Amino acid sequence: MLTMFSKFLPVPGNFAFSASNNRLLFTNFTSNLPFPVKLSPPHKLSTQIDLSHGLSETYPLRASTLGNGEPSSEDQSFIVEEEEAREAVSEILQEFGVSKENSIEIAKNSPRYVKMLIDSVRDLDELSLWSSWTSESERGLESPLSFQRKVYYMAKEKGDNGKVPFLESVGLSLSSAMNVARYLSSETLPGLIDKVKYVKETFFSDSDDEGIAGKNARRMMMHLSIPIDDDIQQTLSFFEKIKARRGGLDMLGSKDASFRYFVESFPRLLLLSLETRMKPMVDFLEDIGVPRGCMRNVLLIFPPIVFYDIEKDIKPRILAFEKIGAVDKDFGRMLLKYPWVISTSIQENYEEILSFFSLEKVPKVSVDCAIKSWPHLLGCSTSKLKLMVEQFGELGVQNKKLGQVIATSPQLLLRKPQEFLKVVSFLEDLGFDRETVGRILGRCPEIFATSIEKTLKKKLEFLTSIGVSKDLPRVIRKYPELFVSDIDRTLLPRMKYLMKTGLSKRDVAFMVRRFSPLLGYGIDDVLRPKLEFLVNTMEKPVRDVVDYPRYFSYSLEKKIKPRFWVLKGRNVECSLKEMLGKNDEEFAAEFMGVGRMLVPPPSS
Repeated sequence: MLTMFSKFLPVPGNFAFSASNNRLLFTNFTSNLPFPVKLSPPHKLSTQIDLSHGLSETYPLRASTLGNGEPSSEDQSFIVEEEEAREAVSEILQEFGVSKENSIEIAKNSPRYVKMLIDSVRDLDELSLWSSWTSESERGLESPLSFQRKVYYMAKEKGDNGKVPFLESVGLSLSSAMNVARYLSSETLPGLIDKVKYVKETFFSDSDDEGIAGKNARRMMMHLSIPIDDDIQQTLSFFEKIKARRGGLDMLGSKDASFRYFVESFPRLLLLSLETRMKPMVDFLEDIGVPRGCMRNVLLIFPPIVFYDIEKDIKPRILAFEKIGAVDKDFGRMLLKYPWVISTSIQENYEEILSFFSLEKVPKVSVDCAIKSWPHLLGCSTSKLKLMVEQFGELGVQNKKLGQVIATSPQLLLRKPQEFLKVVSFLEDLGFDRETVGRILGRCPEIFATSIEKTLKKKLEFLTSIGVSKDLPRVIRKYPELFVSDIDRTLLPRMKYLMKTGLSKRDVAFMVRRFSPLLGYGIDDVLRPKLEFLVNTMEKPVRDVVDYPRYFSYSLEKKIKPRFWVLKGRNVECSLKEMLGKNDEEFAAEFMGVGRMLVPPPSS
């Protein structure tokens, strides 16, 4: 077949041929042809040519020409027939209540439906069966039916009442449009058009989300370890269908593809009343803190929510979360992070999680904070949570300390024990004993959720490169937050700022070794104002902070300025350490001759 086809048209270099389905696939087809080609509709180019019935039976490409480059009479006839077919479809649509303008647009954007009608008419033409299709009023006429009239009758015979071309025009494939149209047989076409317009504008009008919805869906599935209800099962089946398509779950973030997939899987959406179900649901979600532009992520990651009754299903489930102090806006944020929070199985597991942490004597306020900030915990079984809680316990992190850890980094509870233990071993290799590792966990639990290769080792390399290697364990023990500080956005800019003031790289390294939190202070809110006061007002050299980097840890308004003005009033000169290293009583006794210093209130 391919050889025969190549006798008439030059075969492009960029094609793929599949013998299994007898189809030839092209890209940039027209650029390889030596003659003009008429493409119809003008806004779409078919990328498939079915060779099983010959080129003349395919849509929409026609390639026959006359010697002067003009379309042949056969081509012109095809173009005319195609236009008449679209006019027939437009006529049908208007009969079912669609405006003329909209009907023309729908007919133009449903090429496969139009082709199906054309092919059906041609089949009947070959069998000369049109007499049986003629209406009673037309049977006595001598003139045969026009091609447009034949297409009109064929479209009427299909019985979809205009729904199939409309559904194709909004993105569904022809087969999906036919299936969904049968499901929506009770809907009027104008009513269906209004619903689709509202759904697309409300849930699918924003730009693509760059994979955010797909990423959240994968995370939710990964951490799901409890028995699930029918609603989550339907959702997982929906995800599996999308995963099987090109692009996988990332297509959830595509506004066009996600609409198509959603309607194909949940056509019941378009049976819901616009006024009594859809609009009240949107208003309710907005009221509890879900922005309209984010509603797509809730709908796509938990489609059954759109079928819930607000008063009977959703509000009672929201009330259950009052136990963790979640008000409406809190619940809206939880719903955005974890749309399954409204499902029956998640609600039941929520009660088990509260009981589990109560037995572990973890303060309830910490559990509440953890669930509100990371509701993915609700999909995790208590048996899995227990595995991580036991690992924390081996490091001496229990009860209240455990509450502090999960309130700060609740995602740690979803780590695999072996991943957690790798970080513990990494810290032990640096010279820390288990007790110290436990203290680091209690102070900066975020460290244990990071990647050893991508984060922890890179921070060590940075600290070593600036000259801190000799005292590295002590520096980390004093300020473990260095492990979770961004090098390019935090550590380097602060180091460069200090060097611009006249300090050397060696000076900064020396200061970090003596005072580990140095690079944890912001430039605009701490480093710059305190250095400017030191140089401009106190008239001290910048190098004074090298000998006493702890200077940056004191409040400028509450301690540095008041003590400086006291010393200046008494004409006393002293080092930064002598000025700031003493408590109030010691300072007052040494520099003021009294037992207590009354610190002036901060300036307004």
